[in-house]
Amino acid sequence: MDRIVLGYAPTRRSIFSAPDARKYRKIITEKLEELDVEFVDIDDINEEGLLYDEDDRLRVLKKFQDAGVDGLFLPHCNFGTEFICARLAKDLGKPVLLWGPLDERPEANGVRLRDTQCGLFATGKVLRRFEVPFTYMTNCRVDDPVFEHGLRDFIAVCNVVKKFHSARILQIGPRPYEFYSTMCNEGELLERFGVECVPVPLPELTRGVKAALAEDKGNGTSDVEKQLDWIDEHFEKNCTDEQVRTITAMAVTMRRMLKKYHCTAGCIQCWNELQHELHVMPCAANSILNEEGTPITCETDVHGAITSLMIEAADMGRKRSFFADWTIRHPDDPNGELLQHCGPWPCSVAMKKPTITTPLAFDHNGTLTAEAKHGEVTLCRFDGDNGKYSLLLGTAEGIDGPKGMGTYLWVRVKNIKRLEAKIVEGPYIHHCTGIHDDVVPVLYEACKYLGIQPDLYDPIEEDVKAYLRGE
Repeated sequence: MDRIVLGYAPTRRSIFSAPDARKYRKIITEKLEELDVEFVDIDDINEEGLLYDEDDRLRVLKKFQDAGVDGLFLPHCNFGTEFICARLAKDLGKPVLLWGPLDERPEANGVRLRDTQCGLFATGKVLRRFEVPFTYMTNCRVDDPVFEHGLRDFIAVCNVVKKFHSARILQIGPRPYEFYSTMCNEGELLERFGVECVPVPLPELTRGVKAALAEDKGNGTSDVEKQLDWIDEHFEKNCTDEQVRTITAMAVTMRRMLKKYHCTAGCIQCWNELQHELHVMPCAANSILNEEGTPITCETDVHGAITSLMIEAADMGRKRSFFADWTIRHPDDPNGELLQHCGPWPCSVAMKKPTITTPLAFDHNGTLTAEAKHGEVTLCRFDGDNGKYSLLLGTAEGIDGPKGMGTYLWVRVKNIKRLEAKIVEGPYIHHCTGIHDDVVPVLYEACKYLGIQPDLYDPIEEDVKAYLRGE
């Protein structure tokens, strides 16, 4: 799983019970440790380990910045000090989780020790005044199931935000001439989101492939030979030995290029010039990198690579995603659709070993054929035009359908006509990324921190909000 570290800043207010606040700080700390959540505390800032003072806030800010925390957790151990919390959140600039433990029954004489819920109302308002986006986890006890799932969802949200803002996309070759649909505004991606594109020409890849092949001495020590052993274990082969060696060298070269340029994902002009130079398709090589957790998307789709980073981050890196075309309607199911691409999907999503072979619509070998596993999937697409960006997202169910070519999965959605209209009317294209999990709520919540609009293709927004509230 991906690693996320929270800045843990429990807060109190002076007019309510300090001993009770300290008690709850300890209870929450022990629960975080039990759940194996990584966090940086403020126990060394003052003797209480609680946030309520401006001088302490400045020391907490520096400690969290120095530690490189990915999110801020503000448990209100009594009413809390709302303006101190808001200042810390504003200056830190990370996703914020606002929560407090459920208040106990008032004492027999009517005294209340904490008034946590009241403090949460106040802090929410002040965070808005400071224009700080935040996630609210419902007022509950630490042993309530909603606490654990809300905390883990917030950690996943932090991961999406982290991976999105640190995205550095290796762009191997320009987009295919015919694909105006995959053009992107790399200046705007950098200026608005901090997402970098790293363009390199196709000859750099082809030179690297030839160099990797030349390293093969037949003694089992070269990177190509090691990769061939992996291919023997994970793929069937309906291709020549020369073709599989070229595919292998391409995977080795792309891995080296990603490392050289410090990139987190990539995209490639997969046709047609590459076939003139290397006489293979790059799909199986893409699949190898995708299986390793470094998304490589087709047809120089930068937005597709960003989407793949987001959806895997929402799942905390536990499962691999697959990059697909929306292609044709199911011939029998009125809400069915074929998701397919020439063969870049990671082998772990397949029902059985993929086969290296020749694709639909092309004459060169180097693609994969395999049907993906069925079950629930999340499908999404980050895209934009004319200065506006959004994230199309929803779920679907893998179903039976006719045999296909390439890597493919027939899915059923609730209303294909509604989805079809969403894609055609935009700002989306025929590409999406899927993963075998329901990460819609995490992606929906992450959008508030990214400055993009969540766009659910089914009318489930109230259901998503209810889930995030812990209902």
